[in-house]
Amino acid sequence: MFVYLRLLKESFTFAFNALRNNKLRTFLSLLGVTIGIFSIIAVLAAVDSLDKNIKSQLSALDSNTMYLARFSFGPTDVPRWKRAQFDKVNYNEYNYLKDNLSGAEHVAYQLFVRPESVRYGSEVVSNVNTVVASHQFADIQTLEFSKGRFYNESESNSGKPVIVIGDEIANSLFGELEPVGKRIRLYGQKFTVIGVVKKEGSGLFGDSNDVSIFLPANFVRNRYGDNNRNINNIVIIKPKADADIDELKAEVTQIMRNRRGLKPNEINTFFISVISGLKAAIDGIIGSMNLIGWMISLFSLLVGGFGIANIMFVSVKERTNLIGIQKSLGAKNKFILFQFLFEAVILAIVGGLVGLVMVWLGTMVADGLTEDFDFVLSPKNMFIGFTISSIIGLISGVIPARTASKLDPVEAIRTGM
Repeated sequence: MFVYLRLLKESFTFAFNALRNNKLRTFLSLLGVTIGIFSIIAVLAAVDSLDKNIKSQLSALDSNTMYLARFSFGPTDVPRWKRAQFDKVNYNEYNYLKDNLSGAEHVAYQLFVRPESVRYGSEVVSNVNTVVASHQFADIQTLEFSKGRFYNESESNSGKPVIVIGDEIANSLFGELEPVGKRIRLYGQKFTVIGVVKKEGSGLFGDSNDVSIFLPANFVRNRYGDNNRNINNIVIIKPKADADIDELKAEVTQIMRNRRGLKPNEINTFFISVISGLKAAIDGIIGSMNLIGWMISLFSLLVGGFGIANIMFVSVKERTNLIGIQKSLGAKNKFILFQFLFEAVILAIVGGLVGLVMVWLGTMVADGLTEDFDFVLSPKNMFIGFTISSIIGLISGVIPARTASKLDPVEAIRTGM
């Protein structure tokens, strides 16, 4: 046992000294592995970070939340020309669903409108994300408020000119002033601020609530009507906690088909998109991104591995005479094998560690530059990088090390003379 430990120690010492005595060659070998490991871990970290932040944004919604609209949130087999003929989901259909759906906890109506400018006194904020929805929207989106409240059912149904604003909008318009109760101008009319949404940071899907305003859907309906070409309508359905999602979806489908008088052989003229389906689609995209990243990064590792193998063959060639002398003095084949194998593995491990440090520094810099996007460098990814670099070194060094260990001592000494 002690003999083998001594053998490993001496082999490691020889390998380390060989690397230290050829600094330029060692550096060039390290560079290839470092770039390969950096590429793999950087891709894994970036994809994990994107996945985490997307899931964080979606976590505010119930995964079973449904969106009823004339368009689909995901891929569909219905051709575009056919979809263009579908009617919008109108306010009467929303009211009917709200009154008749047995498995729904909340049903909200939302209009998608263009960004607007809001004004208070001499202060103006342009290109503001304008959320136009019924009062149930706050319950479905689980909005939290730093001041005030969301508009109630009476204000929503009557289309009263009240407004809820995001944290950044409040700071831009009012500064240190109390925003609740103030009147701001929008659509050529004054709206009374009744609430400020709690600061939440930027979002990945559209604009953050911090830079958004919320007003009753019926105000816009009363102003522009239900058939405006520039406005799309959707119905958002949040199921009850114990509701069967498939049954609820079937119920919505049946109600909508009956309301629109569709015949059994006619396709649905609407789409029901579910958040859980969106998450599954995102998981698929993330998986594809991981696969593509691995494929690209493996080419870099392949180049690094060939670089190590090439350097090791050169090292064997240069030290042929020394190998012959070592073997003539009694060095076993295992000693020579381990000597060169350790050299290759040390190169790969050090290169991998340098790559990991570079990724770690990169994530720290990226975190400092992006306030609301969290970059993740998980222990799992670090372990993957360390393991891969070790395997690359082992594979790259096996053939050169085996070649060196099989040299005939007499021929090796003669070759070096």
